[in-house]
Amino acid sequence: MAETLHIGRKISRIRELRGMKQEALAAELGISQQAVSKIEQSAEVENEALERIAKILGVTVEGLKHFTEDSVFNNINNFHDNSIQNNFNPIEKVIELYERLLQSEREKIELLKSQK
Repeated sequence: MAETLHIGRKISRIRELRGMKQEALAAELGISQQAVSKIEQSAEVENEALERIAKILGVTVEGLKHFTEDSVFNNINNFHDNSIQNNFNPIEKVIELYERLLQSEREKIELLKSQK
């Protein structure tokens, strides 16, 4: 079970890679920043919370559980080494994730505007 070891750290790292602060994740989840901090310090997280967090971060629960820094860098290195044998293009994935993040931010802005 090494790949699911300390899920809180993985949540923290993906959140950081997305440029999202704990406060923003907390607002999305409807909890306090301190509660997000506690989650990120937890080795295990309940499935329901994990599903909500994964959705907000734009990843699948499985992607979150299996996330490693090495896998991110290996995918990037493989792309630059031209050694990928399939149609996976990390640059396209980054663009796709960025577009999803941008859409999420737009939705947050609209939500905040509607709350005034």
